[in-house]
Amino acid sequence: MTVIAAPRTTSSLTRGLLPVLVTGAVLALVPLRYGESRVMMGIAVAGVLFAAYAIAFNIIFGSTGQLFLCVGALAGIGGYTSVILSDQFGLPMLVTIGAGTALAGLFGASFSWIAVRRSLDTIFVGIVTLAFSLAFEQFILGQRDFTGGETGLRVGTGGDTFLREQVPPYYLFVGLLVVYLIIYLLLHRSHLGWAFRALRDDEEAAELAGVNVTRYRIYAGVIGSAMIGLAGALFAHVEGFIGPSTYSFGSVDIRVLVILAFGGIGTLLGPIVGAATFTVLDELLAGLTQLRVVIYGALIVAIFLGFKRGAIATVASWWRRE
Repeated sequence: MTVIAAPRTTSSLTRGLLPVLVTGAVLALVPLRYGESRVMMGIAVAGVLFAAYAIAFNIIFGSTGQLFLCVGALAGIGGYTSVILSDQFGLPMLVTIGAGTALAGLFGASFSWIAVRRSLDTIFVGIVTLAFSLAFEQFILGQRDFTGGETGLRVGTGGDTFLREQVPPYYLFVGLLVVYLIIYLLLHRSHLGWAFRALRDDEEAAELAGVNVTRYRIYAGVIGSAMIGLAGALFAHVEGFIGPSTYSFGSVDIRVLVILAFGGIGTLLGPIVGAATFTVLDELLAGLTQLRVVIYGALIVAIFLGFKRGAIATVASWWRRE
């Protein structure tokens, strides 16, 4: 029986990896069309970055129901930690990126631990993490000597590498995105994924089934938060400048929530569909100034009325009917 099961598992994993590889291949073609434009490549990098944020957030919220409304703050922890340690203390960039990633993961573990110990439900976890997000923004504004306050920081480290070139940073983030998708897929198909889904669906039933609630919530918090911190740290060195608005709640968290909700919470490719849709939408509405916000809001309402469960689930249900 063992001999029969192994190929079946391998075949299932191969089928699961196929959409990931196709996504990576399609995204790799973008510079062929827009590689000559620095503006368009900057937009493309931002789109892939937010898809990466959404995948990491999907591990935390979509898998275990922990509403971390501090994605921007976690990314900022990774970004500011890496920039300060590398520019002001002279540490190697790879070391500082690792430090920022680890610190973001530590904060994520702390939020999960507090949520379990205090028996906080989804809404109260959201309130606690939102308060942290707002406090982080005030901390950045207040510590001018280290963070530059409202004027931000020029990032020196990485300026003489491929990170500041026009196309290579895009491929760096596409590679990161593919890795994140593979991590999500492997987690979903492992015993961790089973425990995560059990916690999300019914925490009490999961605990009765032998799932260690504290441990697995912390696992999700650590993994997702570290991924957010890593993406935020890499973006800081690619962008060359960071400020309060780079990682603010309004700039990051709201966008990530919209991307994931539209694409499909708890789905593999939902973050990709959501990020691609709203990146294109933002670009189409860029020249409308005052009307942009009104049209953007109306379109979001219309989209969510038509795709209540997310685009992936809605299209899949249409396909099954046919």
